[in-house]
Amino acid sequence: MDDDGQVTVQSSPQRVSFDPAEMDTGAFYRVLNSVVVPRPIAWVVTQSAEGVHNLAPHSFYTVACVDPPIVQFTSVGRKDSLRNAEATGEFTVNLTPEALFERVNATGTDFPAGESEAEHTGVRLEPSDTVSVPRVAQSPVSLECALHSTLRLGDSTVVFGRVVHVSVWETAVRDGRARIDQLRPLARLGGNEWSTIGEVKEIRRIPYRKWAEDPSIGEQVRGD
Repeated sequence: MDDDGQVTVQSSPQRVSFDPAEMDTGAFYRVLNSVVVPRPIAWVVTQSAEGVHNLAPHSFYTVACVDPPIVQFTSVGRKDSLRNAEATGEFTVNLTPEALFERVNATGTDFPAGESEAEHTGVRLEPSDTVSVPRVAQSPVSLECALHSTLRLGDSTVVFGRVVHVSVWETAVRDGRARIDQLRPLARLGGNEWSTIGEVKEIRRIPYRKWAEDPSIGEQVRGD
């Protein structure tokens, strides 16, 4: 509202439209990939039926359910991570630490199915606590998962894993939970871009009771 009591309308910047129905699949994928950011990375270890370890980064990754605890990652196409998880019913999801940036990227190389990315890139694996598939020794966090289910969506498959165990470096745990300043995770952006955590902001959610009791809260949020 201006000084004369009139409501002012602020226009937003001009927008560019992208229509998936009118675009090549690859072109629209690049658009989608660059706007759904940042994305956490699941560094997935699987094992083939022949015992060959596969290590691959998947940036379509998140928590799917709390009770039971389930995480999910998406295999675009039928990649080794998907095939191995289906074959053995187990996998581990490891956090990708900033210190291993080049190695994390290198494990995305399209090595033949019979070759181990961990061996090629010098990433050390170690036995997990509850599943037969190993975890990344140099990762501060490992989620040990039993395959829950898969869901085919077009050219991709969502892999759901029930988390049966979580192990975190002792040095990264404080007051009963892992601390972000000790984990230093990488995230994916668009194209070949990656990011680190950068500045960490901390803020509590505002209960409606407080919002209703104190009108100044809304004024501060809106910038009145």
